[in-house]
Amino acid sequence: MTIIVTGGAGFIGGNFVHYMLNQYPEDRIVCVDKLTYAGNMSTLAPVMDNPNFRFCKTDICDRAGIYAIFEEEKPDVVINFAAESHVDRSIENPEIFLQTNILGTQVLMDACRKYGIKRYHQVSTDEVYGDLPLDRPDLFFTEETPIHTSSPYSSSKAGADLLVLAYHRTYGLPVTVSRCSNNYGPYHFPEKLIPLMIANALNDKPLPVYGEGLNVRDWLYVEDHCKAIDLIVRRGKVGEVYNVGGHNEKRNIDIVKIILKELGKPESLITYVADRKGHDMRYAIDPTKIHRELGWLPETKFDDGIKKTIKWYLENREWWENIISGEYQNYYEKMYGDRK
Repeated sequence: MTIIVTGGAGFIGGNFVHYMLNQYPEDRIVCVDKLTYAGNMSTLAPVMDNPNFRFCKTDICDRAGIYAIFEEEKPDVVINFAAESHVDRSIENPEIFLQTNILGTQVLMDACRKYGIKRYHQVSTDEVYGDLPLDRPDLFFTEETPIHTSSPYSSSKAGADLLVLAYHRTYGLPVTVSRCSNNYGPYHFPEKLIPLMIANALNDKPLPVYGEGLNVRDWLYVEDHCKAIDLIVRRGKVGEVYNVGGHNEKRNIDIVKIILKELGKPESLITYVADRKGHDMRYAIDPTKIHRELGWLPETKFDDGIKKTIKWYLENREWWENIISGEYQNYYEKMYGDRK
């Protein structure tokens, strides 16, 4: 097969490219990425010489550019990871999130209609469901949970999901959607919680924790997520949504303390900062449907996954140090510098 992976220079997309080329060496992978701040060519360096891999620096909103790639490659499958994905950035500048996450998705699906594909898969997020109360650990997001967004980011992802499902109903486009919990693992851009805390701890810098750090997230090791997407694309039912969760619920403050303990750093590095606007309290996914229909379950326990993640950041310092030395540092100061 020829598979177009958009956003393949990003965190989850990059891990997916590595996973697919390793798992299916006979398939051709075409990576489309705009290379915004979160796209990193060094993530793809190990596969750039692979004869079954091609990289295209193209914005998914660029209709002519996308159509040209489809014309040339004639893909069988399109998997859309491309998205603006940081909540804080969406609060600062909502417009770019609407452009990329909704209009870019439309361009991709129009290309799929024009050139014909076997499957279009939309990678989404559990944030489209809003949040759950901390005092109801019995509640989980299912595929039937109503959409109830909290931020411009989650609203843009929900809008894209609905558009994808509408293209299936209106035009018969063969689509699937997956909504995942928080991912962690190698190549994670260091503005997100786990890599940010690892990088700061290694540099003996303050670890900024929102509010009291009581927000709960369901953590999924990125390779487990890649396996789930692969299963959905190959065996999932067209027109269906699948929730992909790790059953690894942790409070943010507990994650930070685990990282500090693993690195032998003092908890005195923790600095509490003013909470994010509209900050969701708890996310938790019920992955019963994907387990029942496709046999998927997360394989990586959090205690093992966080050790593997920390080990990767220790062994690949150059990858993330190059990132935090540039534009990201200015953004970091803007977001956390005045929240004390």
